Amino acid sequence: MQQFVTPSIRNALPFWVSLLFLPLWLVSVTLGGWWIILIPIYTILITAIADKALGLSDENLDPNAAEDRLFWHRMITWIWVPIQVIVVFGGLIAVFAFDHLSVTEAIFLTLATGAISGGVGITYSHELIHQKDRNERLMGDILLSTVLYGHFRTEHIMVHHRYVGTPRDVVTAKYNENIYHFLPRALVGSFLSAWRVEAARQVKRGNAVWDRSNPFWRYGGFALINLFLAASIGGFGGVALFVLQALIGIFYLETIDYVEHYGLVRKHLGDGKYEHTAPRHSWNSNHRFTNWLLINLQRHSDHHYKPERRFPLLQTYDEDEAPQLPYGYPIMAAIASHPRYFRRMMNPKVRQWRRKYYPEIVDWQPYKEGTTPMPR
Repeated sequence: MQQFVTPSIRNALPFWVSLLFLPLWLVSVTLGGWWIILIPIYTILITAIADKALGLSDENLDPNAAEDRLFWHRMITWIWVPIQVIVVFGGLIAVFAFDHLSVTEAIFLTLATGAISGGVGITYSHELIHQKDRNERLMGDILLSTVLYGHFRTEHIMVHHRYVGTPRDVVTAKYNENIYHFLPRALVGSFLSAWRVEAARQVKRGNAVWDRSNPFWRYGGFALINLFLAASIGGFGGVALFVLQALIGIFYLETIDYVEHYGLVRKHLGDGKYEHTAPRHSWNSNHRFTNWLLINLQRHSDHHYKPERRFPLLQTYDEDEAPQLPYGYPIMAAIASHPRYFRRMMNPKVRQWRRKYYPEIVDWQPYKEGTTPMPR
C-alpha cells in the first residue's frame, strides 16, 4: 500500500521559491543594465541546474488531506496577487518616474517582467480559477487581467479540460506541428472558443448575449482598469510596455500548453465520442525544483485526470502510467522555440507512446486532420 506524506509547513515552503524573483526584480529595476538578465538566468539556467542537482520527485501528499492542512501551500498563491501587481506596475513607475533606465533597458526589463507574469502569475492564476472558493477565483481573474488574458478562465475550464486531446481543443498541439503555427491558432482559437461557450450559456439561460452576467464584462473591465493604470503612469508608452509584458506572459503560457499535450490524443470511439481523459494524455515531468517553482503544474497528468485537486495533492506517475518529458517545462519551452530540435527530441517519444497505448491504430493521419482514425 502506498505511503502518503502529511501536508505541513515543512513541505509547503519549497513551493515558495518563486519569491526569489522579487530580489532579482528589485535589483533589475534599481540598477538596470546587465543586472536585468538575472531574471531569465533564474528562469532557465538556474532552474535547469537545480533540477539536475535535486533530481526527480516521487513524493505524494495524501490526496484526501483536509483543506485546513493546506494553508501554507495555498498562501503562496494568495500573496502573489499583490506581488504581481507591484512587479508589473512598479516596473512601469521605475521606467517613467525615474531617469536611470534607457529605452533599451526599459524594453528588456519589460520582457523579463513578462517572463515572471507568464511563468509564475499565470501558473498561479491557473490554480486559483480551478477552486470552488469565489474569492480565489476572483484572485485568479485579477492575475489573468494583468496579462490581458481573462478569457483563459472560461477556455481552460470549460473547453480545454473537456476536449483536451480532441480536434475541438485548439491548445492540444498536433503531432509534428510547428510552435510558430500553433501559437496564432491557440491565441485566436482560445478567445473564440471561450466567447462561443459564454454566448451559448447566455442563450441557454434566456438572456441576451451581452447580458451583464456574461463574464466577458468582467474580463474586459479588469483589463481596461489595468490599461488605464498603465496609461496614468506612462501614457502611450506605459500602455505599450504593459501590453508587451502581457504578450510575453501569454506566449510563455501558450508555449507551455504546446509542450503539455504535444502529439497526444484521445482515442475516437465513434459518433463524435472520445475515451475519457487519462494520465497518458498529458506529458508529465517529475523534476523536483521546477515543480516547486510551478506549483506542481508539471504533474499535469494528474491535473487532467483529477482537475479538482489542489496543486499540493497532485500525484506523480512513473513511465508505465504517463509519458515523461526529459526536462522541466522551462527548458522544454526554450527547446520548443527551435522546432527542428524539438521535433527531433519529441516525435520519437510520441511514436513510442502510440505503440504502447494504441497498438491497434495503424493510420494516425486522420488524427492530424481532425477526423475519425482507422483502427487495425
